[in-house]
Amino acid sequence: MLNRLYLCSENHDQYADLLAKANLPNVILTTHIEEANLVLADPPAFAHQLEHAHQLAWLQSTFAGCDALLANPKRDYQLTNVRGIFGPLMSEYVFGQLLSVTRHLRQYQAQQVERLWSPISYSSLQGMHMVVLGTGSIGAHVAATAKHFGMTVTGVSRSGTPTAPFDDVVSNADLRTALSSADVIVSTLPSTPQTKHLLNADSLSHCHQALLFNVGRGPVLEEQGLLSAIEKQHIRHAFLDVFATEPLGNDHPYWSHPATSVTPHISAISVPEQVVMLFKENYLRWVNGEHLQYVVDFEAGY
Repeated sequence: MLNRLYLCSENHDQYADLLAKANLPNVILTTHIEEANLVLADPPAFAHQLEHAHQLAWLQSTFAGCDALLANPKRDYQLTNVRGIFGPLMSEYVFGQLLSVTRHLRQYQAQQVERLWSPISYSSLQGMHMVVLGTGSIGAHVAATAKHFGMTVTGVSRSGTPTAPFDDVVSNADLRTALSSADVIVSTLPSTPQTKHLLNADSLSHCHQALLFNVGRGPVLEEQGLLSAIEKQHIRHAFLDVFATEPLGNDHPYWSHPATSVTPHISAISVPEQVVMLFKENYLRWVNGEHLQYVVDFEAGY
């Protein structure tokens, strides 16, 4: 059977070149979405075309998050996402920011400009408690990195099932208790009805001057709830890479708030070479009639 693959990505030309070099059997690229049975796409870019994909049997997302596709009622196809490559990138983001704060690197940079020699006392990461929301591959990699620095790590998941390398894992029902002892909080959660505003004014009120990272999906964090938690000193500083609405509006208070650091959804970007490697493995499974890897559950949302 000849498969027709439709590409939809801001990196279209790069993907086309990599796929040509991959020498996949029985597949041709098509520019006509109506005749494509396979799609490789950035979810936000492709979402408005989904209804025209009449022959679609399998869509490989280039992202981990597929929110834009899951919002569409069309579900008569298999959807797979990218997993296993974002954990190292998100760990770099989290610990780059975290070490900059705990070691006062920005202050020293300012002091250098002033030729000021003035040591600042600091606290080691060793012995700190990190709470990671989401115990999948990304959360697990963040946890492993935290363990390298001598931190204790609690994972939070729907089931609370024990998972390596977390010291312990609790269910969402015990989130507030976990947050009450957290020095650092990292949300790697996807956007689902169950995770929406899981971090809110109430849950964050249990924190005590914690540092908060949101690198999963924006809707997990209630924006006004965070601002309230900062004002009441439950959260010392928030590092925000994802937002309910992107790009972040020019008048949003996060831009100028001294206790928030904003980055434009760059904590872990999809690298085409890695995505094509995953797609190739899944495509060979497809042509051999085997189960695909990284299938997204439409009901669960991930």
